[in-house]
Amino acid sequence: MSTVTKRALARQVAAQAACSHAQAQEAVDALFTGLREQLIAGHRIEVRGFGVLQVKDTKAKTEARNPRTGERVFVPARRKVLFKPGKQLKQALTQPTP
Repeated sequence: MSTVTKRALARQVAAQAACSHAQAQEAVDALFTGLREQLIAGHRIEVRGFGVLQVKDTKAKTEARNPRTGERVFVPARRKVLFKPGKQLKQALTQPTP
């Protein structure tokens, strides 16, 4: 398994869209900026064929435990992003890797 960077995504977009790397980089940056802003605002993002991103509020945990020390710790409430893959992505992931 390897890591794909934003720069690598921009290269792939540039090749598929037949545009310059700079234009593709701007498009990728704009996409991620838009996604980030919408999630911060608490909106649900649905991309058909890919999946759904949404924000979930978690409750504070007063009796959490540090697994290393066994010490009881307080974990504050927070927001986290959940991703649920869409039907097409799920099907593609069940196929053997090329």
